[in-house]
Amino acid sequence: MDPVATIAWVVAFVLVTVIVTGLVGRIGFSAPVALVVVGGIASFVPWVPRVSVEPDLILFGILPPLLFAAALKTSLIDIRARNDSILLLSVGLVAFTVVVVGVSTWAVLPAVGLAAAFAFAAVVAPTDAVAVTAIAGKVGLPRRVVTILEGESLLNDATALVALNAAIAAIVSVVNPGTVALDFVLAVGVGVAVGVGAGALLTVVRRPLRSPVLDTTLMLAVPFAVFLIADELHGSGVIAVVITGLYVGFRSPGVIRAESRVAAQLVWRTIQFLLENAVFLFIGLNLAGILEGAVRTGPGLWPTVGIVAAILAALILSRFVWVMITTFVYRFGPRVLRDRSWDVRNGIAVASASVRGVVTLAAVFLLPEQTPMREYLQFLAFVVVVASLIGGLALPRIVRALHLPARNDLQERTEVKLLMAEARQAGLRRLDETVTPDDEPRVVELLRADAAFLGETLDAGADAAWPQLQSMHRLRRAMIQAQREAVLVARRERRFQEVAVLAALRAIDAEETSLRAQEAEP
Repeated sequence: MDPVATIAWVVAFVLVTVIVTGLVGRIGFSAPVALVVVGGIASFVPWVPRVSVEPDLILFGILPPLLFAAALKTSLIDIRARNDSILLLSVGLVAFTVVVVGVSTWAVLPAVGLAAAFAFAAVVAPTDAVAVTAIAGKVGLPRRVVTILEGESLLNDATALVALNAAIAAIVSVVNPGTVALDFVLAVGVGVAVGVGAGALLTVVRRPLRSPVLDTTLMLAVPFAVFLIADELHGSGVIAVVITGLYVGFRSPGVIRAESRVAAQLVWRTIQFLLENAVFLFIGLNLAGILEGAVRTGPGLWPTVGIVAAILAALILSRFVWVMITTFVYRFGPRVLRDRSWDVRNGIAVASASVRGVVTLAAVFLLPEQTPMREYLQFLAFVVVVASLIGGLALPRIVRALHLPARNDLQERTEVKLLMAEARQAGLRRLDETVTPDDEPRVVELLRADAAFLGETLDAGADAAWPQLQSMHRLRRAMIQAQREAVLVARRERRFQEVAVLAALRAIDAEETSLRAQEAEP
């Protein structure tokens, strides 16, 4: 295909992604499901070019920015608070799923062999970070449940990929269980070390940057660089990117200017929107090719229906069994666990959120050529992704049927008001410390009154008001800095929920950005 045609198809690809997502969003339908359907239909149109999955492109080109964007928005404080639950799901549940689904796949499809069955189970085991976050954010789940689901889906990819590598090794050679355990420990350890190191380095490098363009440009390269470095060191690139994103998101309010944070949020939202939705369209576009391979190598229609049903049942049951066992261990185990237990209804909600996506799509194409019935396994993975996306549509109904306690929006708003009141008091104290005899009393009075649009109040167009404006800007910057410091102190002392802290920081960033815009006006 010539370059002009390639560019034309890329543009069409982006336009279809945006149009379909926008249209289904207006009617409240699932965008991922709609994009898969549109892509699947298009894959059978003769003049639509046949696409094929390049797993390295997805693993090294698409997965890092998607994970990084999701981690930037995830609270490190909340992840720490639920780290035991998250580890049980991201490590324990994945391992349990690999065993259950692997044995089930081998039982209903013995021709693939046990090693290939376990490799396939590792492919379909991890939930999708983007899809789970999107669904969890729309159905009004309790924040604790949302945190657990986000943490699980961010970290379980690493466990699944290590399990996949071990299974692939078993397909092509002999694998040692001790080597598998060592590889897992090495992957996690190196991934965490690279992530923490990259986050600490970025904190130092970003601090002197004053240009939002420079900062955003630097950050665009970070997930790719971190993933590649961790991979070269035989660590988990997934964990490295996630740790870096969590670290950077947590430290950014005290490191970079408000304009850079606002710009970065917009850029990463755009990247996440485009990539996450484009991937689902891409999944659909592979349908024709995958189906051809499945027909050529598969056992036939009705046996396939039974195989798919068995695999989906194994996936669903393994998740429900593990989550329910975990729930009861927390509720009836030692006191240290009972203090951190969650309601059975919350456990059912967690068990019901099991959407697969981009990692499953990429990982199944990592199966080596000598894998028995490789094309048929690719088809089964495609069906699992689509079925899980469709199943995710039922999550809102399940949540409503469970009658889960709604988020306490009143309490959250109250906490935001209390935190902002503390921040304003800190700003007023800083005003008293910063004001000089040269500052006009009128300016100080307006700042104490927390007046909005102070430049208009002082009639910025008048030459006589220019010294007042300079004074006002200097004092207001000092007050805003004190407000942000007060909010960060409250965060360290854990006196407010993280949702209140983030809301307060966004409000302060918006005010500082507005102030700097006033200063930049001619």
